[in-house]
Amino acid sequence: MPLTKLQFKPGINREVTSYSNEGGWFDGDKIRFRMGFPEKIGGWVKSSSNAFLGTCRALHSWVALSGEKYLGVGTNLKYYINEGGDYKDITPIRLSGSAVTFAAGADTLDGAIDASVEEITLNSVSGFPIGGGRILIGTEQITYAGISSSTLTGCARGVNSTTAASHSNSASVTCATLTVTDSDNHGAQENDFVTFSGAVTLNGVITAAVLNQEYQITRIVSATVFQVEARSVATIPEITTTSGLNPTFVFATTSDNGNSGGSTVGAYQINTGLDTSVGGTGWGAGVWGGEGNGGTSGTTGNISGWGDSASLVTEANTLRIWSHDNFGQDILINVRDEGIFYWAKSSGITARAVALNSLSGNNEAPVIAKQIIISEDRHVIAFGCDPQGSGAGEQDPLLIRFSSQGSLTDWAAETTNTAGDLRIGSGSEIVTAVETRQQILVFTDVSLHAMQFLGPPFVFGINNISENITTAGPMCAIAVNDNVFWMGLEEFYSYSGGVSKIPCSVKDYVFSDFNRAQKEKVFAANNSSFSEVWWFYPSSGSEENDRYVVFNYEQNVWFYGTLGRTAWIDRGVDETPIAASTDHYLYDHESGLDDGSNSPATAISSFIESSQIDLGEGDQFAFLSRLIPDITFRNSTSGSPTATFTLSARNYPGGPYLQTEGDSVIKTASAPVEQFTNQVNTRLRGRSFNLKVETAAIETTWRLGTPRVDVRPDGGR
Repeated sequence: MPLTKLQFKPGINREVTSYSNEGGWFDGDKIRFRMGFPEKIGGWVKSSSNAFLGTCRALHSWVALSGEKYLGVGTNLKYYINEGGDYKDITPIRLSGSAVTFAAGADTLDGAIDASVEEITLNSVSGFPIGGGRILIGTEQITYAGISSSTLTGCARGVNSTTAASHSNSASVTCATLTVTDSDNHGAQENDFVTFSGAVTLNGVITAAVLNQEYQITRIVSATVFQVEARSVATIPEITTTSGLNPTFVFATTSDNGNSGGSTVGAYQINTGLDTSVGGTGWGAGVWGGEGNGGTSGTTGNISGWGDSASLVTEANTLRIWSHDNFGQDILINVRDEGIFYWAKSSGITARAVALNSLSGNNEAPVIAKQIIISEDRHVIAFGCDPQGSGAGEQDPLLIRFSSQGSLTDWAAETTNTAGDLRIGSGSEIVTAVETRQQILVFTDVSLHAMQFLGPPFVFGINNISENITTAGPMCAIAVNDNVFWMGLEEFYSYSGGVSKIPCSVKDYVFSDFNRAQKEKVFAANNSSFSEVWWFYPSSGSEENDRYVVFNYEQNVWFYGTLGRTAWIDRGVDETPIAASTDHYLYDHESGLDDGSNSPATAISSFIESSQIDLGEGDQFAFLSRLIPDITFRNSTSGSPTATFTLSARNYPGGPYLQTEGDSVIKTASAPVEQFTNQVNTRLRGRSFNLKVETAAIETTWRLGTPRVDVRPDGGR
């Protein structure tokens, strides 16, 4: 019988059944299409061996006039500038408290204990935090949840890789948890960072050097009291790991009975944000029944139980998202629904960003915004900001304000400048804004608007484009050349002078398995080398991005896969795209062939699987006797790269595959002469069959051509 070419339509189609998609691809992972044919995607390697704190949601690269390459990295805990692989913390300072004191606890056991007890009685609990803390007995670290009389309750034994053990009566019990009192209202929340300076020793092991460091707050007690855990002298970058901070704790002694004096200053960084969206803000949105925070033993503290009032400090309930843009070689950064800050290169890479309205010459600069953009005509534009003359915090979610041209500080609208404002008349809030070559598209929760520079006296104008769109979140849209692509809640859209829905062959597959509660995490990414727009999103069973869907806007095809990424920036300043991973590292993508998150690198598993193929109208059984593969391993670095071809046969569209036969296709020559396995012998019988090509081999890439099969009719039974 003559050989039959297996020619498939490019792209994956999940809008129809596998049977009705005959001649197409039905499933795949870690593949893309080039000239209509599937191939494995490129690999990734770590951009730096250093990890960052928090979950990254924003990346921005630029080059200074003197040639330095900078990468802005915004996480839910910090804002960094990455230079040469090192993370420099430029997170702004929110407040400096000038009257800070410390309290530490140390005593002895009131009776012997074994390795299993969860309540530990001391002779005195003076200085031990009521709301829980970390203690040391011998070499065993223990955490406790509360104090009842002189007993530490809710003890977790043998924590931090130590071993639970028995301890004798009167054994020393020391505490690493310090209670910090700031006579000023600190305004901090749990997980915030504070740096102490001017402290003196507490007279024991809690020395001035131990105190005068940057700390992450572990518990909020009241408006003036919080807790940290004392650690050996080290910078935050030195103790940062993929799981967070990994300090060496310092446990107080009985001699640590001072308070460090009254001249200690606490410099509080801006409040940290959430890495996961919390639904709702009313009753039941937080921990059910409240939490017993507690102060130091012997103080009242802010102890709450079921029915009691909540903590005095309210934590954020929205996802921490940053926007950022360059003003020359400097950078302007904004925390969504919070402040706008400015970092000047001339201040040095270790200098922190400062509030925009604190700059010299400030004239009505906004103090809160949802997003900032610096337009091509050099206007600083704030979206969803506070009105002129309103005072701090009076945010209008539909208001757009812009500075005078070329100015960071001049925002007061006057006849002598180009500062001004616009207000959108539809929707309840601005969701996001995207700058294109000719205009700025502004998305509300129900509509799309185009903002254009007109010049004096009107400066900017804005037009309503569409009322019939949705947006998945603040990061779901991206400009590519003169087009804008974005992901909605049920559709994918494009704009090129008008709004249109993009026909999508995997739409139902994506939106039927999408965690809408975490829709703000969806982000769009341009991979210009391959004319692709990627959307990373959380599946229904995940609270973090674990999947992607891709639109190739040149070939007009769709495909998808599994990969955890939280932010992306296209090549430009760097030769390859850079993405932030859920493991707190940055990765250079389209670099190498393998998964560089492991050391040594491991193989990337990739596959493409076709829909069912009939012989004729499917009224006859088909017999497949051999497969002749067509595949190239060009650019593989393995000496013998392999790919597995699998043919499967079944009798009915919904039935199981009755027979499966496959083999590996092996490149037999290491020279750049493409010589492959001649054929794969098979003995398959069924009404329909499909083809799957896959690899899980290191240092291997592949591109499929047009395989052929030897197939003949084999009766009608």
